Amino acid sequence: MRKLLLTTQGIFYTLTGLWPLLHRPGFLAVTGPKNEVWLVDTVGVLVLAIGAGLLTAAFRKERERGPELIGFFCAVGLGAMDVRYATREVILDIYLLDAAAEALLALAWIWVFFKTEKTGPEEKT
Repeated sequence: MRKLLLTTQGIFYTLTGLWPLLHRPGFLAVTGPKNEVWLVDTVGVLVLAIGAGLLTAAFRKERERGPELIGFFCAVGLGAMDVRYATREVILDIYLLDAAAEALLALAWIWVFFKTEKTGPEEKT
């Protein structure tokens, strides 16, 4: 389950990070106009970097807790920002779909954490 979650979140973040960098007009058409385009690029690069790191961790033989924590806290943080700013009408409601995806990722990480605690860190999940 761990490898699947790292891979899924890694692909999701890689694609969402690349989207504004490769096709800004399409990104802005869906997510709405932005006053700070440099910030769109900055967030895209950071999300892309996190996605690449999660994908790399998914295919490493060594199991480290760091990528799992990064996956969890990024999902919680990005989802919280989506909800906060969408409900205050700073960003479009489409971001609530991302918040739902982030919530599912965070819940999946919690499940992995508890499963690992019960089975031990040696078992690959």
